[in-house]
Amino acid sequence: MAKRDGENTIGDVLKNFIEKNKLQKGLDKVSVKEAWHTVLGDAIAKYTTDVTLDRTTLYVQLSSSVLREELSYGKEKIIRLLNEELGKELIKKLILR
Repeated sequence: MAKRDGENTIGDVLKNFIEKNKLQKGLDKVSVKEAWHTVLGDAIAKYTTDVTLDRTTLYVQLSSSVLREELSYGKEKIIRLLNEELGKELIKKLILR
């Protein structure tokens, strides 16, 4: 169906709604959790107990100290991969707990 002059697409309406109601931060927090599981896979997700985004810092709670140590060596790469998955630079710092 063709778009008529003056009509908005559903995507435009949703973007306006999100901006008007300041929902983007909440959506970003959900997106980061999904991106963590997508980028790092099921094996690491199994040991992940919590993923929280606070401003530009991502806090990840892991149940395995060995895995936490291994992931700490590749923090920069993990941040880059997550930001690529999200399509924008949301994460600047990663803290593994």
